[in-house]
Amino acid sequence: MTIKELKEKTEGVILNVLITEKGSRLSAENRYLLEVAPDARKPVIAAMAEKAFGVHVLAVKTANMKGGLRYIRGTRRAVTEPTWKKAIVTVKQGERIELA
Repeated sequence: MTIKELKEKTEGVILNVLITEKGSRLSAENRYLLEVAPDARKPVIAAMAEKAFGVHVLAVKTANMKGGLRYIRGTRRAVTEPTWKKAIVTVKQGERIELA
């Protein structure tokens, strides 16, 4: 499933599946990291994850990730990154969210 298909299927609530070191470690515990819309609430995130990936969601934890000024190493450039929201979704034992 592409990112565009994911956004359409979840009505813009789930924006991306985050593939990071922490996300890889959490996937062994049936938890997955998702980038979600900043105004999305936990029940909506759970419903859209169940709809998009066909899993049973047990819990959703959210965190607002603060953006801000970031300096690019080796240059004098500074970039302003936006504030975004991530969700850690726990799914039922034995179920998986297919990332590719």
